[in-house]
Amino acid sequence: MTRIRLATYNIHRAIGTDGRFDAERIARVLKEIDADVMALQEVESRHGSPGFLDMLASTIGQRAVAGPTLQKPDSAYGNALLTRCSIIDVQRVDLSVPAREARGALDVRLDCRGVALRVLATHLGLRPAERRQQIRTLLARLETDDRALTVLMGDLNEWFLWGRPLRWLHRFFKRTPAPATFPSGFPLFALDRLWVEPRDRLRRVYAHASPLARRASDHLPLVAEIDT
Repeated sequence: MTRIRLATYNIHRAIGTDGRFDAERIARVLKEIDADVMALQEVESRHGSPGFLDMLASTIGQRAVAGPTLQKPDSAYGNALLTRCSIIDVQRVDLSVPAREARGALDVRLDCRGVALRVLATHLGLRPAERRQQIRTLLARLETDDRALTVLMGDLNEWFLWGRPLRWLHRFFKRTPAPATFPSGFPLFALDRLWVEPRDRLRRVYAHASPLARRASDHLPLVAEIDT
């Protein structure tokens, strides 16, 4: 049996709680976590300079998948995935709602030491109606699958524990522990979430609350370990 470590982390453009941009600090947090697959949100790369995502991937020795949701003349911003697994297929899902900030998801199929793994990595909208529409879109994609080993993770921005998006996800995946990850200095809210199907593969879920992680972003990384 193989154990795989997963993480989801809103890096807040690499701007820490001290107000400083520090890309290397984010890379050091990722090294602390040492996950096989990491979903990142609020990743910003400037055009015409060494790519921020490429720097992270090179520093920790992993492959990068970009999932920008906002393209500007001088930069790209959005989701990303870092992994030491082999990348089999990548699909970028548009979750944007009219008149709201563009949102999306990465739907990536991986080979992790001979194990087929599907990962959906996302960052949902700020309004409840947005999140309901976005979760319906993601679940519709999953309902057509053969229900192989699958992970959905990211910053759901879901403040309402009784809200429909969480109820729908719990029904589809079964309930998963949700440690508080925001704000990083004194976590009160479980905005960062992770679900696994089949549920019995999940062994551990925890917030990575090292001193460095508490400074590097306004979110703590959420980490999980699964058996394959």
